[in-house]
Amino acid sequence: MSQSSLVQLAARRTPAGAPALVVVAHGSRDPRALSTVRALLDRVREQRPGLPVHLGHIELNEPLLTDTLAGLDARGTQDAVLVPLLLARGYHVRRDIPEMAASARVRTRVAAPLGPHPLLVDTLCARLAEAGWNTAMSPAERRTSAVVLAAAGSRDPDSASDTRRTARLLAERLGVPVVPAYASTAAPTVPEAVRALRARGRDRVAVASCFTAPGRFATESAQAAPWIASAPLGTHPAMVGLLLHRYDQARAMGGSANAA
Repeated sequence: MSQSSLVQLAARRTPAGAPALVVVAHGSRDPRALSTVRALLDRVREQRPGLPVHLGHIELNEPLLTDTLAGLDARGTQDAVLVPLLLARGYHVRRDIPEMAASARVRTRVAAPLGPHPLLVDTLCARLAEAGWNTAMSPAERRTSAVVLAAAGSRDPDSASDTRRTARLLAERLGVPVVPAYASTAAPTVPEAVRALRARGRDRVAVASCFTAPGRFATESAQAAPWIASAPLGTHPAMVGLLLHRYDQARAMGGSANAA
């Protein structure tokens, strides 16, 4: 299925009785993150009229996921699909979200995180182009260009595996080396990856921001860019399509994370 077809599917109407969509964000002390996530949810509502869309956080911001699920129960909602606004597997997807959902009276199922996926790569490419990446490079330009894919970082090996997969998909799309690097916890760091690429003769190194919203990690990663740095993924239409695609996948699978 083409990526344009996936985005078109995102715009279909939700059948009566379909579960609510709860987008699960990590949470951030940066107020720009919360405003970006809220704007993204508004775009989701525009694309899927009639779908109840809610927000819950793992930490740092309100509403917390547990409070969102309790509110749904109080309003008589019986089913919900939880879509992690996270770009790879890891502890939050594997443990935190299922444990928070397990205590809810609402029946829930947890969707896959947003990455890796071609729609995520669509967004990364679009943000790089906005920052000045030339999509029609000459062969000589490609030989001196590269990208550092800046991600949050995790000790979970599944998270690193997913980020590497996203980097490979992005490299295939751009036709240049793409090296995953991390803002915390994992190695290499973004500055280390930049230095390694430049030592290999890649003088034009861009940093692709693999973060959903502005914040400290995105800012620090961008500051390490010797050339251009893309903006966070934000409210790009492909992100809207990807959120709804994950919702539809989980809804089609049936079952529930906290069924008796």
